[in-house]
Amino acid sequence: MKFKNEFWTATAGDLSKKREVLTTPTFTNNPGDGFKIVIDPAIRKQSWIGAGAAITDATASLIWKQSPAQRTALLHELFDPDEGNFSAIRIPIGSCDFGSGETSKEEYYSYDDVPFGEHDSSLKHFSIGEGEPGSSTATKDLKYIVPVVQEILTINPGVKILASPWSGPAWMKNTGSMKMGGHLRFGEFTGNGYADKDRFEGVYAQYFVRYLEEYRKLGIPIYALTIQNEPSNAAAWPAMIWNIKELAHFGYKYLRPALDKAFPDTKLYFWDGSLNVLNEPLNEVMTIEEAKAFDGFAFHTYDGPYTNLFNASRFNPNWDLAMTERRCMLEEAVDDASHIMFGLIGNWLVRQGLSSIYLWNLALDERGLPNIAGSTGRRGVVTIDHTTGKVQRNLEYYMLRNFTQDVEEGSIVIGSSNYTQDGYSGGLGSVAFMGPTGSISAHIYNPTDHPLTATIKINSFENDWQTVAVPAYGTVTLHKSNHAINESSPRADEKFKLNPRPAALQDDWAPGKGINK
Repeated sequence: MKFKNEFWTATAGDLSKKREVLTTPTFTNNPGDGFKIVIDPAIRKQSWIGAGAAITDATASLIWKQSPAQRTALLHELFDPDEGNFSAIRIPIGSCDFGSGETSKEEYYSYDDVPFGEHDSSLKHFSIGEGEPGSSTATKDLKYIVPVVQEILTINPGVKILASPWSGPAWMKNTGSMKMGGHLRFGEFTGNGYADKDRFEGVYAQYFVRYLEEYRKLGIPIYALTIQNEPSNAAAWPAMIWNIKELAHFGYKYLRPALDKAFPDTKLYFWDGSLNVLNEPLNEVMTIEEAKAFDGFAFHTYDGPYTNLFNASRFNPNWDLAMTERRCMLEEAVDDASHIMFGLIGNWLVRQGLSSIYLWNLALDERGLPNIAGSTGRRGVVTIDHTTGKVQRNLEYYMLRNFTQDVEEGSIVIGSSNYTQDGYSGGLGSVAFMGPTGSISAHIYNPTDHPLTATIKINSFENDWQTVAVPAYGTVTLHKSNHAINESSPRADEKFKLNPRPAALQDDWAPGKGINK
């Protein structure tokens, strides 16, 4: 049985091809000498939730400052189900390093800022901002993040939002500062009483609940939370240290029960940091009962070994796996950027159970800004000229669009042949999906510096093969359906000069090279 409709594209690692539409390959009973890719719907794996990137205050400020026509065009290109169909975003709970510097009198803000030494156990000072969303006088989240997210949800109400704090309020921490790590004042009491609700842990759990309430009032549902961004990183910007036992206990004893009373549908993901510190199976530091308080495992892909993922996924196979942060490339070689985005994330991790992808800033300007912490030297999924609002699309844009345009919501990952054990060496890699209507989509990744030939068939659907050339360090995508297929194309880049900061460091390498070897 052949499908009525097919849509094939090719993207080269050097972007000499950008989701270039291919003529549908003809069927033949001879597979030839190419890499044989057999897609097997009988092998059914994890559900696919979605893909997208972070709407930081920096990102939101650039988008909001575009002209209304520019902003509408960009957000439709990214999120409209008939165009890019990006389906997931991540937003910070309070300040992070990538901020506009325009939303608060203070360098960084939480939603309950009182002087260190004072307490606000009732959270009467809680505020996500003042003023009308998007107005020039609005503060905190209401100035940029909220109006941009509201506009996104108008375009695509199905977008899933994951929210993460970089730090709790300074008065809740042992250091009295939102920066440089520090930790929650575990076990201490605030207010009048000795119940769990009077501990700092109980008050901080209610801080999350208040956040969800305020965002719900603005028509913004939060799909999932993490307790802490990068809990092992005492950074020079908002940061807060939690060890694994502390995260497990807080989630199990305080946050999950608080969510169950007020927001039982909101998912709670464990961890949300890199894998380099997860060197032992999680059963050695948390119980399965604690694990059941969490719906998924969130992680970043800055530092390996990436096989440490199995210390979580095989401890609790019921967890959804979410890749919640990887900064976009800047001056890396084609192989480094492609192996990280197409190979590690888009191939190896999906084959190991990944259900969702959240890259870091959706947009930065031509300098890698805005940033209020000196931690720039990167680019966004798209680059927006900060003076004109013009837009250019980066490698990460095309990687995400491979997933969001070609993989239907509600798909599951299915079996497919693979010739790269790690996503960046060997021969062609593949991931495949079956949609809720029976459609089939797949990505083929070429981790080499020269084109490779793939010959593809779908078990139980097709007896013949289709042959296609996969460009160097690039991808071929296919989408087959008996229903209408989204065949939209990315909009054209606008010309402007890129001016990355000269101090940009080479600290992202293709897996197997440099620091990730």
